[in-house]
Amino acid sequence: MPPISDHPLRYKLANELHARPFPSLEAPCTAVFLAVKQPVNAVGRDRLKDLEHLCDLLDRHGAPHPQPGATHYSGQIGRHCLKWEQHTEFVTYTVFTPGLSARAFDPAEFEVFPEDWLEAIPGVRVTSTLIRVEERPTDKVMQGHLKDWFVPESLAVSDVLDGAAVIATDFRINPAGHMRMAAFVTKGTGARRIGRIVQRMCEIETYKAMSMLGLSRVKAMSEPLGALERDLTGLMGQISRGDAAPEVTLEPLLQISAELESMIAESAFRFGATGAYETIVHQRIKVMREERYNGRQTFSEFMMRRYDPAMRTVASTQTRLGDLSQRSTRAGELLRTKVDVARSAQNQALLESMDRRADQALRLQETVEGLSVVAISYYAVSLVSYAAYPLAKASGLGKGELTALVTLPVVAAVWWMVRRIRAKMH
Repeated sequence: MPPISDHPLRYKLANELHARPFPSLEAPCTAVFLAVKQPVNAVGRDRLKDLEHLCDLLDRHGAPHPQPGATHYSGQIGRHCLKWEQHTEFVTYTVFTPGLSARAFDPAEFEVFPEDWLEAIPGVRVTSTLIRVEERPTDKVMQGHLKDWFVPESLAVSDVLDGAAVIATDFRINPAGHMRMAAFVTKGTGARRIGRIVQRMCEIETYKAMSMLGLSRVKAMSEPLGALERDLTGLMGQISRGDAAPEVTLEPLLQISAELESMIAESAFRFGATGAYETIVHQRIKVMREERYNGRQTFSEFMMRRYDPAMRTVASTQTRLGDLSQRSTRAGELLRTKVDVARSAQNQALLESMDRRADQALRLQETVEGLSVVAISYYAVSLVSYAAYPLAKASGLGKGELTALVTLPVVAAVWWMVRRIRAKMH
């Protein structure tokens, strides 16, 4: 039996599902996470620079390079394990180190990334996080850690994966510039499960930060969008009241429509990305199967109170922008209808004027025809009189009598001839 031919992308697409495995971690350990993106046109960036900068870090530790064009990498750099991933808009570096520092969330942990290397990184920091993973202590000790490490007002704590661990964070940036997260792992929890927990925590923070870029874009759009809405409302009032000629209203309406379309085009990707990132945040929290710990707010409750309103603001602004675009389109249609009606009225008036002119021309033609009958009859009577004068002299008729006799027949003949010519022309 001959072999079956495979689709050229079969293996590539199948392997893509397994390209980014979860790390395997043993407690206690520390994770240092960094997400970087280009401030402008992150999607169209030169991705080769991302890979070159990774290779620079690997060269400092004598580690092997990834394959050309790679979008992910895992390997040892000294006593640390590095995981690198390249995404559509951003790049993430995660470094896992066995053991814990004496000081919780010590800023020195971030020194795994050399200072000069960070200064040359292609992009800006979106978020950086220090994650402390240790075995679950007694509730009293854990309560002390939560009180000492995090801000109580925004602290979120959850018991996840059916008691496999308790995770906690306050989603605040500490003085060193990093987020702080902790995972208290129940004894006996497997290394892969610990790796999944830490990976989910990194993803929640990353996609939360990326989706909040949409809120920043919305805030920047708020003032110009409000001005366009006021201008459009004013123009709609002018159109409805007929305060200005359509030609006067058309130019500002076109300007508003152009600005709205430009804003839609510039923000379309950010709105779409924000919606996608928001979905990922909620999915990552959901798969953790979190349960309330000691009466504390859960991650999902924190997101409901602090994060979801921001996302609803982005969604409402997107809807508002679309509504304004539709309103400007409807205003253009109303203005075009008004112009068409005015043009129809002008055409009707023009046709009526043409009818009057045609009627006047017809009357003038009839007048000319009458005058032409008179003129032709005058000359025809003269000719007939000259031709019949010898006969009239023989019969004893005078010239005046002869002219009187032939005038009526000649005029009748001319009139009949003109009528026949006119009938043939029509």
